[in-house]
Amino acid sequence: MNPSPLLQLEGLRYAQGGRTILDIPALEVAEGETLAILGATGAGKSTLLRLMNFLLTPQQGLFLWRGVSVPRPVPLSIRRRVAMAFQEPLLFQGTVFQNVAYGLALRGLRGATIQSKVDEMLHLFHIDHLRHRSTRHLSGGEAQRTALARALVIEPELLLLDEPLASLDLPTKEQLAGELKHLLDRRRLTCAYVTHDQEEAVAIADRIAVLENGHLEQLGAPEEIFYHPRTPFVARFVRTGNVLPGVVEHSQEGLAVIRLQERRLEAVSDIPVGRQVWICLRPEDILLSREEKSAPSRDSARNHLAGVITAMRPNGPTTQVTLDCGFPLLALITRRSALDLSLALGDRLVASFKATALHLIEEGETEKR
Repeated sequence: MNPSPLLQLEGLRYAQGGRTILDIPALEVAEGETLAILGATGAGKSTLLRLMNFLLTPQQGLFLWRGVSVPRPVPLSIRRRVAMAFQEPLLFQGTVFQNVAYGLALRGLRGATIQSKVDEMLHLFHIDHLRHRSTRHLSGGEAQRTALARALVIEPELLLLDEPLASLDLPTKEQLAGELKHLLDRRRLTCAYVTHDQEEAVAIADRIAVLENGHLEQLGAPEEIFYHPRTPFVARFVRTGNVLPGVVEHSQEGLAVIRLQERRLEAVSDIPVGRQVWICLRPEDILLSREEKSAPSRDSARNHLAGVITAMRPNGPTTQVTLDCGFPLLALITRRSALDLSLALGDRLVASFKATALHLIEEGETEKR
């Protein structure tokens, strides 16, 4: 059974200074899920989160909380069901304990109840030893843990996080992301999580919403977004790498032949013959081999393209290789593979990939903007 929506947005439109910031026909956050809101700077991510927190009022749109329309002004009883944490922790002067306890005191809790709840949060976020420390003397990671503990201690029904890890160094970010994911899953918390970091979104989210210029481009599970993008924009945004125009030349029993300039590629698809498509192929799904050693019959790949190396870009444990196959083709291989192949600019290689590695987007059907 699919979880029921906690918060639904219908016909949402928000404008500022005569410019439309958000225009979203429908969006919902289901009970117990983490919905990542992904997009470039200026896409409307943070504005959407502030609307969900009832900090802003849209010009148009209906909000439903568990299926019941939310009135305006929004009652305090609903506002208190939502908690939000920002990229900057926004802690007030005082101790860690005082900051985490603040929301509980506002709700009228006292003494032993506050002590117990704050102790639990300090333990969960591994900041027990900081309870008496002034917030002025916290590291970035410690301050963010304190802010998250303060948001969670009030036991919100909806947790809103606006790039909470963006300002942290990479090791701290990775550690806190893992802890946060574990906590969200264990407690079955409902969370909307804004980020521009795609790896972070995949690591933490049950579903991902991709925004572009205030529009919802795609909504789905991480694997749908990254391996079955609906539009060329989404494909490029999630770094598909190869997004190339082609035409369906033949189609039979779920296998299509796509013409790409003078080349022919085979893809698993039932798009009709004659349709123009965008061919999406992730660089990591391409196998590179020396031309003289290539033997198509020895592997399961149905597609083999010969090309010349025009660029190589090492990036830590991987190397991005650009081939001229009559069009640029990006491949991503391990640095060890690059060394084993003794690659150099001008070398001729064969790029091999399976028919299932290709994802086709029918041109004109989904790219409306």
